[in-house]
Amino acid sequence: MSNPPPLLAEDRPEYERLLGEALRDSTVLTALRAPGALTAAELRVHALRDADRIAAAAAEEYERYTALRESLRNTPPPPAGTEPTAPALLSQLRSSGGGAGLFPVLTVLTPILAWTAAVALLLLGYLVRAADPSAALAGPLITAGWTALAAGVAAMAVGIIGLVLTALRDGSAATPVGTDRQQAAELARARREWRTALRERGLLPYLHSALPAVPGGPPHFSSPGFSSPSYSSPDFTGPDDPGLGKSGPTGYTPPAFTGPDEVG
Repeated sequence: MSNPPPLLAEDRPEYERLLGEALRDSTVLTALRAPGALTAAELRVHALRDADRIAAAAAEEYERYTALRESLRNTPPPPAGTEPTAPALLSQLRSSGGGAGLFPVLTVLTPILAWTAAVALLLLGYLVRAADPSAALAGPLITAGWTALAAGVAAMAVGIIGLVLTALRDGSAATPVGTDRQQAAELARARREWRTALRERGLLPYLHSALPAVPGGPPHFSSPGFSSPSYSSPDFTGPDDPGLGKSGPTGYTPPAFTGPDEVG
């Protein structure tokens, strides 16, 4: 793709999560242990800096994913009372203006308040009985404490049953004339395809291009736009170099020595 779409700000956290998974890949961990290799923290900084270039390797999948996401956001919801509970990914796309319902709040708060009151009443009742066994207040306090404890258990049971029934109702609800569920499933599939392409064609090739090859290990990944630094060794001349004679380099003449019996 000649002009790949840039990575949107809302997808940066997803990119960072995929980068963390790629840094924990076994091939990357093996290359990180090689002498002179960058550290994982340094690799992470470089990969975050080059996020748009890395994400361009999965530009086709990303463009499809973002187009589907935008289409879902612009789709008006069905009439009130007919919209089923959408899958989690679709639910995240639609922001809700209201807060949590009363029933979930009561389901959580009622057992906590009942058990707190039960502990306080039982503790106070048994303390009064210990201090004065003939005190008439001890019995009602203990009875009230056990009653509050039972009420907390009943409230928790009601909450669990309500959650189960809600899950069953949502799971069996018929999809209206709209295509919310179908679109949400298609969006989830496009998201998985983008994640896979970004990892396999973008992140892993980039990380391996920045790490030294490990002898006997997996080969380096290759991807357009990612290249390892090139190194060149200095030129050395061996003993068969034509510029070197038997007596040494060209232009070098050894000094003449005379033996002790030589007559001048």
